[in-house]
Amino acid sequence: MPTKIVNGTELYYEERGSGPETIVFSHGLLMSGRMFDAQVEALSQRYRCICYDHRGQARSAVAKSGYDMDTLTDDAVALIKALDAAPCHFVGLSMGGFVGMRLAFRHPQLLRSLVLMETSADPEVNVKPYRRLAFIGRWFGFRAVVTPLMGILFGHSFLNDPEQEETRQFWKKHLLNLNRRGTARAAHGVIDRDGVYSQLGSITLRTLVMVGDEDVATVPAKAERIHAAIAGSTLAVIPGAGHSASIEQPALVTAALENFFP
Repeated sequence: MPTKIVNGTELYYEERGSGPETIVFSHGLLMSGRMFDAQVEALSQRYRCICYDHRGQARSAVAKSGYDMDTLTDDAVALIKALDAAPCHFVGLSMGGFVGMRLAFRHPQLLRSLVLMETSADPEVNVKPYRRLAFIGRWFGFRAVVTPLMGILFGHSFLNDPEQEETRQFWKKHLLNLNRRGTARAAHGVIDRDGVYSQLGSITLRTLVMVGDEDVATVPAKAERIHAAIAGSTLAVIPGAGHSASIEQPALVTAALENFFP
């Protein structure tokens, strides 16, 4: 298993492809770098592609602390430097987007461009229900909450498409096998995060903002708000996708990325 010890924790990462430019993919809460499999499959023909798992999630180590967005951003900085990936194109989905925005206005020299998928620049609004889900998952296991979690992570089109049954079962199994301690810590980092909307105006990187039209976790209005705040940014709305468009509509997401990257 390829791992790097950075910023006091051990992060799992996968690397595929080669090219003069690198794309770093950063996943959302409860997920893993596997949510970008389809995009890496296509883009690794021309780019060096790196996917990593956040601390405490999926295949990365469960650290005792450091789940706030500032520390996760420092993790990304350290990993990009350790893998000699700078300047890179950074693709962040949800939690990965929280990291991507902070990278863009704090460490712009590390990035070539920024892609923000299904994310928000504001503080969390669903605090009470998300705290309840995190508590149940931590102490009773995620089987008790897997159905509402699937409803948050995916849109109704994906959840009701018979052809997506195999993919749904893959991610349901993933959720059932989450590390309880690490996931709860990561969830509280998301729930307690500060907003960064006031700092988006300082981002000068080429930016693509992407959102599924069925996203209930970070509704399209959140993406429109980010798009309006970052001068020159592009907004792409992915039809038939919820909070995990890279999985739900992989071809449309890949096409949007291919059109955006040089």
